[in-house]
Amino acid sequence: MDSTEERPWRVVVGSDDAGEQLARLLADDLSHDARVASVTDAGFDPASGESYPDVAARAAHLVATGAADRALLVCGTGLGMAITANKVPGVRAVTAHDPFSVERSVLSNDAQVLCLGQRVVGPELARLLVRQWTGHRFDPASPSAAKVAAISAHERAALGTGTSTETPA
Repeated sequence: MDSTEERPWRVVVGSDDAGEQLARLLADDLSHDARVASVTDAGFDPASGESYPDVAARAAHLVATGAADRALLVCGTGLGMAITANKVPGVRAVTAHDPFSVERSVLSNDAQVLCLGQRVVGPELARLLVRQWTGHRFDPASPSAAKVAAISAHERAALGTGTSTETPA
């Protein structure tokens, strides 16, 4: 592959019982998208007593370790999944239910994890958002790169693995 070509995404998809139906629909769409090399199921076993934090953490770890490029997580609102995924160092997760937020989450914030709420967006809007999400790539030479680096520096400082330029308020 030429260095100017964009490598297809390796996407992990996860949900809880409140997002399972939409997640399956979106995973099927992703599996037919030429921009996506692979779709991995993060797994969800309601019989085990597992809930959205377990699924979100498992998917986020796959992104953080480089086993996946991105994760798509679906629960009732998308909020709990995003909160949990953001607890994994190196992961930037967002809940976004409109095209502009999806675009900016990638182009301005280099978010690798998109969280959606099945109880918040209908299937056709969700499909549009995911198609749009797979089409955006963060430009490390963009003006936003310094801000993303600052986010990472604050994260390292909070973990005690680096320094931050500002003291948290």
